[in-house]
Amino acid sequence: MAERTADRIEPGPPPTDGDADLAPDVWGFKDTAFTVLPNGRAMLTGARYALSGIELPDLIPWVRATLGTDFSESATARGAYPPPVPAPTLNDGFVRAAKGIVGETGFSLDPLARLRRGHGHTLDEMYAIKHEGIARIPDAILFPASNDEVRRIVLAAAAHEVCLVPYGGGTSVTEALRCPLDETRMIVSVDLGRMNRILWIDRVNRTACIQGGAVGRHITSQLAEHGFTLGHEPDSYEFSTLGGWIATNASGMKKNRYGNIEDIVMDIEVVTAAGEVSRATRTPRESIGPDPRRWVLGSEGTMGIITQAVVKVFPLPEVVEHDAMLFKSFEIGVAFLHDLSRSGEVPASVRLVDNLQFQLSQTLKGPAEGLAALKRRAEKYVVTKVKGFDPTAMVALTLLFEGTAAQVARQRSAIARLAAKHGGMRAGASNGEKGYQLTFGIAYLRDFVLKHGVMGESFETAVEWTNVLALCTGVKRRIAEECAARGVPGRPFVTCRVTQVYQTGVCVYFYLGLSDEGLAHPLETYGALEAAARDEILTRGGSLSHHHGIGKRRQRFLSRVLSPAALEWARAVKTTTDPRNIFGIGNL
Repeated sequence: MAERTADRIEPGPPPTDGDADLAPDVWGFKDTAFTVLPNGRAMLTGARYALSGIELPDLIPWVRATLGTDFSESATARGAYPPPVPAPTLNDGFVRAAKGIVGETGFSLDPLARLRRGHGHTLDEMYAIKHEGIARIPDAILFPASNDEVRRIVLAAAAHEVCLVPYGGGTSVTEALRCPLDETRMIVSVDLGRMNRILWIDRVNRTACIQGGAVGRHITSQLAEHGFTLGHEPDSYEFSTLGGWIATNASGMKKNRYGNIEDIVMDIEVVTAAGEVSRATRTPRESIGPDPRRWVLGSEGTMGIITQAVVKVFPLPEVVEHDAMLFKSFEIGVAFLHDLSRSGEVPASVRLVDNLQFQLSQTLKGPAEGLAALKRRAEKYVVTKVKGFDPTAMVALTLLFEGTAAQVARQRSAIARLAAKHGGMRAGASNGEKGYQLTFGIAYLRDFVLKHGVMGESFETAVEWTNVLALCTGVKRRIAEECAARGVPGRPFVTCRVTQVYQTGVCVYFYLGLSDEGLAHPLETYGALEAAARDEILTRGGSLSHHHGIGKRRQRFLSRVLSPAALEWARAVKTTTDPRNIFGIGNL
């Protein structure tokens, strides 16, 4: 039960709703996965999502038709989990010191736990843990329970020449958790899972102090119990942590209302090789010279261990409403978003999917019978015949409104006016909510299709308004050309959506899928295609990353986005604050 003072609430421990039920070898929860039923239909198992338990007769036929290749209903042999796990390299002096700090229960050499903390969720990593394994993983895991224990761990690592790797939710898609192959020191994963509490909520100043290992779904539910929200909801928020959000400079689906993580965080406490970085006071804003907090944002585990942060919190919105719009083309949808960004009435979340992704969303609907079937056919007739929307070109926009009744009314009015200007058609609250929630269920698709011979991955960028359409078209064309040149079977699945809107531009999220049938070196082929796509993005004015970070997956492109002096400055900060490279994960 929460403890209260005049102005502060001190919540109790977070819920224990399934941390032990996370899948070790695929995305998400153990009880949730796409599967093929005996009747040939696909279904998402479990009961956690709106999509769960619904038979999907159209998904597999659509995948076959779209990729132009076979999609076997039987899972293809993809290796066995777990792979061989390398024996740990142990530093006896550090092991004794670490056990004296965290105790026997806070120290682990468990092979599968070590393996899990040595990878994220890129396609390459998912392949590796089911095939040949990962050559270098953490040698041990520590589970500190306090800032003081973290501080003592860092001191012990310095004394015994050990490499430390902070670990939060393990949701990285940039190979940020991959251990350097040339690291000869003992590598220790510092798992913040025990430092997972909301320490206090200040009701008057609307701030909260939250530990770095707190998981997004728990932060959301606990703040809501006391009438607040953080408003930060990345696609991974069910599993990712506050410390991870700060370390990757993350963004969330509702950033239009609440801001990105750098807008939300007021203060950060981080234990570095040079000592603890903290401040004596917290004020709305200050000017005190170069700010160490800015060095920690986006540091990806190279600067220290983020133990806690003070963040802004917001009252739960008076109104929460979903909606959806249809437009006749992606170009028209982007023009609508551009006008909307100028209106000053942008909803909490607004996302535009291209036609291919819209088609995919239609396959994730269950069969309709009786009146529901009649209604669905009537709606399709109105959209395609009466309104003249082409099913092979039309796109969908999902909207989430959060705020006061007056704010939402203003936003709805602006959207209705602009939609009319661009020939948009309202698709309704139900479709809007399904489209928004689909984000969480659809995350399980990648691991499903991988079992059936289809490789898939996502990547994102930010781009100015003037380059949005050229970038999207260019990336799709470049991938098609590269696939043809490399003899990739069938047709590539390349789709994009606009996920965040700014006054100056947007974030574009791409998905790339292709059949690996007959490819001699499927991972190398996929990696080359992804690199070509990123080259095209940079050539057309896109950023190297919007919110995923750099890790090791994108490092080779850093010299194209930062000048030599900028790169040297970043290295100099690292060298000065961590001259012995205690935080040696290599993401810089």
